[in-house]
Amino acid sequence: MRETGVKRGCGAGVELLPNFALDGRVRPDAAFVALGALDYHAAVRYVWRLPYGRNTDRADYGSVLEEGRGTCGTKHALLAALARDHGVPVELRLVIYEMDGRNTPGVGPVLARYGLDCVPEAHCYLAYRGARVDLTRAIQADPIESFLYEETIEPAGTGAYKVEVHRRFVREWASARGLDYHLVWRIREECIGALSASDVA
Repeated sequence: MRETGVKRGCGAGVELLPNFALDGRVRPDAAFVALGALDYHAAVRYVWRLPYGRNTDRADYGSVLEEGRGTCGTKHALLAALARDHGVPVELRLVIYEMDGRNTPGVGPVLARYGLDCVPEAHCYLAYRGARVDLTRAIQADPIESFLYEETIEPAGTGAYKVEVHRRFVREWASARGLDYHLVWRIREECIGALSASDVA
């Protein structure tokens, strides 16, 4: 596992991100302005407050506003794309970490049913000038101190690419422990279902 070396943030850490005006002339600017978000920080806060939930199409981060919900991938991809449209270098980071009941409240009972302490999970956050801002982690969660893997991805990478990277790590993780990959993936899906049901992420 390797450390990221970046400062931790959360939804309340909006001030760690740059701010700029939204002019409403292009999408998704126009959608945010119509919702009353006139600058980037307002857009970030709006997305932060939306409930956690999978979007119909994981790769369509624009659906976050249309469907009124999002995941770590779609919420952060939308905001990274918005910053990019304005020439601001806010990065979208993809990481793999070992998800447990402490760093991801809500999944503990699912893991316990299968006798596991953790499973590998893919997660996304925003990075800007050494700061990490995560808009989907529960406030009461323990911080993720180390990652199995980390990279900067394109906003469109929250679809098939993110799943491909995640599945590869689950296969390796399960194989190293003599576990069935399909079972581990199914347990992980149950964990995500528990998070969606409880609106915790």
